[in-house]
Amino acid sequence: MTARRLALFDVDGTLVDSQAHIAGAMAAAFAAEGLPLPPPHEVLGVVGLSLPLALAALAPDASAERLDRMVEAYRQQFFALRVGQAASPLFPGAREALALLAGVEGLELGIATGKSRRGLDAILKAHGLAGQFATRQVSDDHPSKPHPSMVLAALAETGVAPDRAVMIGDTEFDMEMGRAAGVRTLAVAWGYHPADRLGAADAVVERFADLPAAVLALVGETA
Repeated sequence: MTARRLALFDVDGTLVDSQAHIAGAMAAAFAAEGLPLPPPHEVLGVVGLSLPLALAALAPDASAERLDRMVEAYRQQFFALRVGQAASPLFPGAREALALLAGVEGLELGIATGKSRRGLDAILKAHGLAGQFATRQVSDDHPSKPHPSMVLAALAETGVAPDRAVMIGDTEFDMEMGRAAGVRTLAVAWGYHPADRLGAADAVVERFADLPAAVLALVGETA
């Protein structure tokens, strides 16, 4: 009998290239308050945190009231971009890798993302992936990464043991979250954090074509 296993994916920078939408929404948030926009590497460096924490990191001197307004401006602009433009694209090879993993006996797929439920539902629907994931953990229901709450909830929901699960993401926050929850960690090199911030990962993959084999190696192919 094959033990149940779990491959838990981040979304932005891992499955989906949302850089253009993130940059546009962040520009709107700072412009709304007349603040200079931080350089792109700083904006991408906070991807993975919840939106309030990300904005607080980028604008550390802003008051709580100003940050609240920036959060709302970001959300409004991100929604406008999502409605007015095509959905953020999947990274090349993502769909094929997900399909391959979905066919592995005893392996569940899940999501742990800093996106809101509305945002996640929209992107999954746009790409025809709404039925692909057994568990979907979002920022509405949990503390920000790297708190392990999302991973722990996914394990509880699927009944998978930590040593049979892997967190897959592109940021150090994903890696820290996975390690805090006691699961294996797999970093992807095509996302928003540079390699020197992914050193805590159990493994790193450079191409989506290599991801399925890396996932199975980390969670164990047999009981």
